[in-house]
Amino acid sequence: MTSRRAFLGGSVLFVGGLALAGCAKPEEEAAAAGAKVVLQQWYHAYGEAGTQQAVIRYATEYTKANPDVAINITWNAGDYSAKLHSALLTPKAPDLFEIGDFMYVDVKNGLLAPLDDLVKGSEDEYAKASLEHATADGKLYGLKMMDDAMVLYYRKSILEKAGIAPPQTFAELAAAAKQLSSRDQKGLYLGTDGIGNAPYLLLWSNGADLIDPEGKKVICNSPEAVAALAGLKQLHDDKSLLLDYTTDWGDPAAFIQGATAMQWSGLWAMPAIRKALGDDFGVMPWPKFSDSGQAVSRIGGWFAAVNSKSKHVDEAKKYIDWLWIKQVDLQKDWCVSYGFHVPARKSVAAQTTQFSTGPEKDAADILANTSRAFPNRWDNEMWSLFGQAVVEIAKSGGDAKTLMDEVAVKCQAELDKQLA
Repeated sequence: MTSRRAFLGGSVLFVGGLALAGCAKPEEEAAAAGAKVVLQQWYHAYGEAGTQQAVIRYATEYTKANPDVAINITWNAGDYSAKLHSALLTPKAPDLFEIGDFMYVDVKNGLLAPLDDLVKGSEDEYAKASLEHATADGKLYGLKMMDDAMVLYYRKSILEKAGIAPPQTFAELAAAAKQLSSRDQKGLYLGTDGIGNAPYLLLWSNGADLIDPEGKKVICNSPEAVAALAGLKQLHDDKSLLLDYTTDWGDPAAFIQGATAMQWSGLWAMPAIRKALGDDFGVMPWPKFSDSGQAVSRIGGWFAAVNSKSKHVDEAKKYIDWLWIKQVDLQKDWCVSYGFHVPARKSVAAQTTQFSTGPEKDAADILANTSRAFPNRWDNEMWSLFGQAVVEIAKSGGDAKTLMDEVAVKCQAELDKQLA
């Protein structure tokens, strides 16, 4: 998910189609270099080595093919989301940028340009969950750059020694976690707080959700949701969860070091896990909660988006089309040369050999077949209200129905504000 970072400004120096740190105005430098248009593009500061150099190279290649257009890359450390949303309210807003968690309020506030025409006729190329996450009022406002699959990792040798098959239901998961827990190792790691993504996974795996498909009614208090959330309390009562570890669920250290037999984490953790454990691990989706439910995973990743108030909307969309649709080799380079992500376009993912065998292929298949994303109308206040109630249910024995009914009322008021 995107973090919140402080707004910082800066000037740029244009060099060979690309703007770098300096003091000259980009328009002046661009004119000197022969470009008629300078696109201001923002990225958050990826932690993966080589990513900044890669986006600079992509921009330079585009300018070579399109000499009239230059790309000024701004690499943003700190609270990217806060910085971006502050900038979008000013004349100095970027022309195009990336978004992690897509929020409906950005569309309501008129900040984003629709991108439907870029994917018209090729919607099947993208995960349904990604399209739904970036769609508002029937229009698509974000083009997926790469997909991050979140899956349940398990140690093959540990499960086999205990005579446990990879769990296919929540009841089997809870039983396995309890059986695999000992003084030196816990059965399951969901995060330092013992919560993590589990509440959402439990809801989805029992056919429940946070908001109805029409996006108008909060349904986190449905009977299916209430029943599923009780499962998180069971895991805590069984004392089968690893708690208060030094790293959170996104880091594979607990799994690699043997502190847990199973861990919910992301695809990004797989290279480190493979390096440490070889073939002694597998991946699976979060198992179905009941016979009427389904196995689920969570999909993450970043979207390319365009500022609706930009003077260069068409040029920005052409660059997105060139980079994230037409340039197959660059899409593969972005996903697997620095970190480890699944290319967002299914046809490109199929050509990426890193996902052709083993747990890597399993994770890509899990993402393609079971992935879910948060509703884009589930805003920060709703996150907070829901999260507080879940903690009370899981750790303090709060009544799930009573608490979820209260949350539903408060979250419905928040939703109504968005829709007003």
